[in-house]
Amino acid sequence: MDPLANPVWHALDGPQDKVAERTGLASRYRPDVAPFAALPDDVEPPAWDALAELVGSGGVAVLFRAAVDAPSGWEELFEGRGIQMLAPAAGDSDREGGAFEQLAPTDVPAMLDLVARTQPGPFANRTIELGTYLGVREAGALVAMAGERMHLDGHTEISAVCTDPAHRRRGLARDLVLTLARRIRARGERPFLHVAADNLDAIRLYEALGFEATRSLTFTALRAPGLQ
Repeated sequence: MDPLANPVWHALDGPQDKVAERTGLASRYRPDVAPFAALPDDVEPPAWDALAELVGSGGVAVLFRAAVDAPSGWEELFEGRGIQMLAPAAGDSDREGGAFEQLAPTDVPAMLDLVARTQPGPFANRTIELGTYLGVREAGALVAMAGERMHLDGHTEISAVCTDPAHRRRGLARDLVLTLARRIRARGERPFLHVAADNLDAIRLYEALGFEATRSLTFTALRAPGLQ
């Protein structure tokens, strides 16, 4: 299987193993880093048992992969469809998009506030530890940002692309993505990203920057058996 079809597993089984929690054939990011859990490419019953042990009785696992077929006893809480988009090996995004501030752990409260107002996807207290996050400030307030989340061998995901509604249509998201993509390529890696399937404006933006849709993935939140 292409590792990008099961990106969380291959990130946690590879470059991001130091932020992983693991039990047998299941793994997850530490909960204050990211909400995602993962199972191997080929899922057998022992992997589901390991995942139940990892999240605990009645705990929630958020899987992000091509398909999820949970066994009896698991309760589906939410399912959504995402589009994975891959940048070309080289292209216009090799140019620098702009001059941005590199965000630091002291910026996390402002980042969480911006995420709460714009809803780009999951972002936790320690997500910033996963890679470089860049931001734009106006009058001291953080109004746009984007950064790096999942790292697989040869690939880095661009994530948390968001702009305050009052500052949109200025090309800030475009330039943040261009800058991150250039830096990722400079390390010899390929940029990729995920976007909700119904976020057509974002999909059009990424297509204009050379990203191509490669597959549909499913976000599935499941409650483990055992909660009475």
